[in-house]
Amino acid sequence: MKYARLTKEQFEELHKEFINFLATQTITAQEWEDIKKNKPEVAEQELDVFSDLVWEGVLNKVVYIEHISPQQIHLFHLNDEHMHLIAIKIKNPIDLTTTDGFNWLRENLMDDDVEFLQAKKDYSEDRNADKFKLIQQGGVITKGDLFKYFDKLIN
Repeated sequence: MKYARLTKEQFEELHKEFINFLATQTITAQEWEDIKKNKPEVAEQELDVFSDLVWEGVLNKVVYIEHISPQQIHLFHLNDEHMHLIAIKIKNPIDLTTTDGFNWLRENLMDDDVEFLQAKKDYSEDRNADKFKLIQQGGVITKGDLFKYFDKLIN
């Protein structure tokens, strides 16, 4: 397995897609029930393969990832050539994961306690694995509104 198995809830959401996946392998509903009962290791492999296919499709489309922690915000723009990072660090005990903390940041962007950093990093040989790693570390896929806002502000 390259990424991570989908959760039970995700499998339920993608029920129709999973049926189509099994159909492409000429596995009927009856055969699937038999595989689950008599060959659980084969069923596990099918779930893993399907999970990887779903992740691959999602990761191919990801353009922005955000990671917000109490003292830092990491905003990633994942373009074709490289990852562009905008990092915002707070040098005081404000918690950016709270509404009050985020509002403080919006009102105090030019405060000496706010530091902006930028970086660009080339992908490894597996771009989607790089994206997945960011998600595993707590990143959230977004539409990029925060990245675009701060990109305009500091560039």
